[in-house]
Amino acid sequence: MNEGGTLSLPWLVIRQDDNGNRYRVGRYATRAEAQKIADSLDARGHKQLYWVERINQTQAHSQSHGQTHTQAPAQNGDGTRN
Repeated sequence: MNEGGTLSLPWLVIRQDDNGNRYRVGRYATRAEAQKIADSLDARGHKQLYWVERINQTQAHSQSHGQTHTQAPAQNGDGTRN
């Protein structure tokens, strides 16, 4: 996706499963649209957690130029890593 497309869809819905694995569900133009999707998925009653994040311009620039960032392992509720 080019930089213009990344910036036009700056809102992400993220899902975290009960094992701490995180996945991008989708990208949206507005926070309201992303929140509506997250709320509808959350209402299904599964163990997954859904939330909305905004992509900052640094992330968008890196993604559009093929650079990737490694994500630190998820932490448990007690602060230890999985």
